[in-house]
Amino acid sequence: MKNFIVLMSHDMSDTQKNDAYENLEVTKIIEAPPEIKKIWGNIDPISDLDIKNLYKVILWINEITNEQDYILVQGEFGATFYIVDYCFKNNLIPVYATSVRRVEEIREGDKVLTNRVFVHEGYRKYIRYEK
Repeated sequence: MKNFIVLMSHDMSDTQKNDAYENLEVTKIIEAPPEIKKIWGNIDPISDLDIKNLYKVILWINEITNEQDYILVQGEFGATFYIVDYCFKNNLIPVYATSVRRVEEIREGDKVLTNRVFVHEGYRKYIRYEK
């Protein structure tokens, strides 16, 4: 039995959930509780990365995961790197969602309105560099 842990600041779509169940063969999806989502969605872009807050995220991950669980990690780049590195060191499988962007342009006189729609395509494992 593998869990699929979700660490991103927004909720998963039904398409993303179905993909995890069908293609990764997970048995349970666990989304981050509100306090973890708040930390994850509010990484300060100005100062150094707040490791103290990320440690709270790691404590949550430790409480709910088993080795070889999948963890969807998407967010601020430095925090994502920190958590993905942690996953590699603790036998978790970090993944990210891939999508196709569809752009529609609508002309209204001299204005061009652009509508961007992101469509979920699948999950890809983060790959660790090894010499």
